[in-house]
Amino acid sequence: MKSGSELSTSVTPLVSAHDLVMLDLDGVVYVGPDPVDHAVATITSLGVPVSYLTNNATRSAREVAEHLRSFGLDLQDAAVVTAGQVVAEMVHAAVGDGARVLLAGADGMRQALEERGLVVVASADDAPRAVVQGGVIDVRWSELAEASYAVAAGVPWFASNPDQTFPTPRGLAPGNGAFVQAVALATGGRPVVAGKPGTPVYDEARRRTGASRPVMVGDRPDTDIDGAIAADVESLLVLTGVCTLADLAALPSGRRPSYVAADLRGLLEPHPTVVLDADRATCADAVARVDGDRVLLEQGQADTLAGLRAVVALAWATRDRGRIVSVEDVRMGA
Repeated sequence: MKSGSELSTSVTPLVSAHDLVMLDLDGVVYVGPDPVDHAVATITSLGVPVSYLTNNATRSAREVAEHLRSFGLDLQDAAVVTAGQVVAEMVHAAVGDGARVLLAGADGMRQALEERGLVVVASADDAPRAVVQGGVIDVRWSELAEASYAVAAGVPWFASNPDQTFPTPRGLAPGNGAFVQAVALATGGRPVVAGKPGTPVYDEARRRTGASRPVMVGDRPDTDIDGAIAADVESLLVLTGVCTLADLAALPSGRRPSYVAADLRGLLEPHPTVVLDADRATCADAVARVDGDRVLLEQGQADTLAGLRAVVALAWATRDRGRIVSVEDVRMGA
């Protein structure tokens, strides 16, 4: 149920209203080799099926599943849906068994293509019937050049995902979308994209599980949340990855998540109603108010779900009235 300024409410723990939890991985479940704080304990406590949806085609689904199992999570390989798997299916549908495909990408993308019966080649001179970009590890300039030659010659072009950045333990690095943009600049072309914010990965997760009431959890508004909106799936945005509180508060109407939380523990909590009254928002015991050009939390704790909901709903409502306010003075804890 919608409340506040486009935030939904849940009188019971959020997960109880859904029959599938779709989780983004980078920035939500883990960053690099390490799990995000509270992620493993929360996932273990959910009590409903979980699908792991990732735009990262650097690793195979099995490798991703093994990484997750190393944290103590119990899952089958099929619980992982990669954009690499989905784009391989799309390419196969377009060119058929045994077709040559020029890859500018990582080993995980190569494995997905080969598992679908496609033959990976390295040069535009090898007469490829499709070009694929997916995965960011050890992509070389020569691969981008060969992809550009083939795309410029009219070979159909596919990309696993459009993410401009890739989170690492040291910070953000160029993502697959940055390499896609390089080929686009060289050719003037545009690829067919399989991953979020496209809907195929959401459709595949629903197909594998038979779910009818999923919720998508992500850290990227431009992929996870935009994709969930396009797929008609409720969404929870968490602040453990790319998106900051300021980024969240600045989202325009039509591109906002259904729910917000500091981390995955938000799945296990009710999401109380936000009451808006002019320049003030109340959510449970939290009260936020507009003070000049900023939002302040005058009552309650900044590291609670209620505090976050009050701040975000007020920032959105104020933005929708034509005023831009800062949330930099609000510090959300973990």
